[in-house]
Amino acid sequence: MEKPKVIILKTGSTYPQIRDQFGDFDAWFLRNLNGDLDVTVLDAVQTPPTSAPNDWAGIVITGSPAMVSDKAPWSEETARWIKQAVEAKVPLLGVCYGHQLLAHAMGGKADYHPKGRETGTHTVRLLDSASSDPLFSQLPAEFPAHLTHKQSAIELPPGAVLLANSAFEPHQAFRVGEHAWGVQFHPEFTDAIMKAYLEVQYPDIVAEGLDAQSLLQGVRPAPDANHLLKLFAEYLNARTMTK
Repeated sequence: MEKPKVIILKTGSTYPQIRDQFGDFDAWFLRNLNGDLDVTVLDAVQTPPTSAPNDWAGIVITGSPAMVSDKAPWSEETARWIKQAVEAKVPLLGVCYGHQLLAHAMGGKADYHPKGRETGTHTVRLLDSASSDPLFSQLPAEFPAHLTHKQSAIELPPGAVLLANSAFEPHQAFRVGEHAWGVQFHPEFTDAIMKAYLEVQYPDIVAEGLDAQSLLQGVRPAPDANHLLKLFAEYLNARTMTK
């Protein structure tokens, strides 16, 4: 059986000191997807996607140090391609920046969160709408997840289904169209990567009035959040088998 062709749109890189220790964003996704997939990684910052979205069985969009609201040319070009992909009903998963870019591409709004930075391991809570979702129906009602962001999907696209929230972030996960998902949390992070982020961000976290030490102590494994990537891979494989 032919493997599903998946493209990872890499929308930036992590901090150099974290990359030296753990690799970069694409490596974290490749490690966690766990599916029998034919994966291509595209650096969307250098070369925004130009292929027909239908060339792919699935699309993954990574996080980024960039800000969607800056509307960089590469980001806007990628957003137009994402809209085409959703309209073509290609399964898609956007994470952090990818989540916000999906919202922006489909008519929502991404901007700075009014309460500032969210970082560390926090509890994500599913809404009733998740019970009928192909992916989120297979996750527990509450689970820990790793987060690091200043911007959010402030407004969801018209017709989007909100799937999850948290105490800080009202839009932790949504689906738009048949199977395009955005998640603000990081299913590709390990607890070690989360700790590394907090250590790099420590001076800024303290300057912003957050308790950096408590955030570090609060980091814990997030296996259910990690499992989302495997669920997405399984979803793509199941679709390929039925075609």
